Amino acid sequence: MKDILTGSLVRLASLDAEELGKAYGNWRRDSEFMRLIDMRADGMYSGKKQQDVFEKMLDDDPQAHHYFSIRSLEDNRLLGDINLDVTNWSTRDAFVGLGIGERADWDKGYGTDAMNIILRFAFTEVNLRRVTLTVFEYNPRAIRSYEKAGFQHEGRIRRAILRDGKRWDVFYMGILRDDWMEKHHDQIMDKRTASFFDPQPARR
Repeated sequence: MKDILTGSLVRLASLDAEELGKAYGNWRRDSEFMRLIDMRADGMYSGKKQQDVFEKMLDDDPQAHHYFSIRSLEDNRLLGDINLDVTNWSTRDAFVGLGIGERADWDKGYGTDAMNIILRFAFTEVNLRRVTLTVFEYNPRAIRSYEKAGFQHEGRIRRAILRDGKRWDVFYMGILRDDWMEKHHDQIMDKRTASFFDPQPARR
């Protein structure tokens, strides 16, 4: 079986609080990056403060909160991070969020690939029913990426953000396990068939 945390461009790896803290200390200096991941007018954090934040996150319930770094398959470079937070076990719902740090790595397909991986993890390993995310109206690049991954528009909070003297909406997008299974049906069946018919080594 293919490594479930590996895609075509990136892989999801364990989150190193010190490494990611230093990276975020640099990424947060880019106001455009901050506007894309946070609706608040947030300030800069030092790498050490970011490290403390990530260490506290990793102390959360590991069954409900799944944190990964995003690394390039080509050179193992740290690209960003992604998290899957189960919000309700009885309904098997979760929220997902991701960030790609450097502008030079935007529009390269890394985010879409990472989202495809985390959805595979969510629906086949955690056995969730729904994954939801929020995205800002002024981030059409992310919206297109989420649509490619199979998310559908489900609602919005109107005029929730004020940026540059203009009000913007916050979109809610979601994907159900049934939607994901339908989207990946052929791929899933091919793998099951290949696994079923592959000759097994003789037992001794």
